Amino acid sequence: MKITTKSMILTAFFAGLTAVGSVLLKIPVGPVPITLQVFFTALSGIILGSKLGALSQIVYVAMGLIGLPVFAGGVGGVSHIFSPTFGYLLGFIIGAYIIGMISEKQKSNSFLNLFTATLVGLFAIYAVGFPYLYIVLTRVNNLDVTFYSVLKSGVLIFIPGDLVKCLLAAVLGVQVIPILKKEMLRN
Repeated sequence: MKITTKSMILTAFFAGLTAVGSVLLKIPVGPVPITLQVFFTALSGIILGSKLGALSQIVYVAMGLIGLPVFAGGVGGVSHIFSPTFGYLLGFIIGAYIIGMISEKQKSNSFLNLFTATLVGLFAIYAVGFPYLYIVLTRVNNLDVTFYSVLKSGVLIFIPGDLVKCLLAAVLGVQVIPILKKEMLRN
């Protein structure tokens, strides 16, 4: 994969947007807060594609792990690996990759295609984040919580808002991708 200066800038830009999305809007609703991270993760996959979208999320997670306060609540550091929400951060990497991969394979970047890609990516984020959340809460923090209560507070409560974020990312993707393609042809 050849990384151009423009690709590096866009990758860093989406890493920064995800960081801003984690700190700008943080509504605590249990062990996992409501943020804009899913929106920017989906958008990074749509706009940057699989590899650069995932790379933008790797850069975001790396920024937090080295201590920059970019995770929800303005925290960072290696100890965040033991946070119940760290699995969702790993899920963002996989989700961006999957969204980008599906988007790249589509013949057209229609709303339906992009929305479907974001839904599959969202499922991947939940598939990584929820088990991690459950294991950290029950095994690391030794909390006596039920599977269903963690499912409710770590997934179910977020589905309506995350669907809206996926919808908005798909709408924005439909608008932005033709502009980017035209710009790439010009260069």
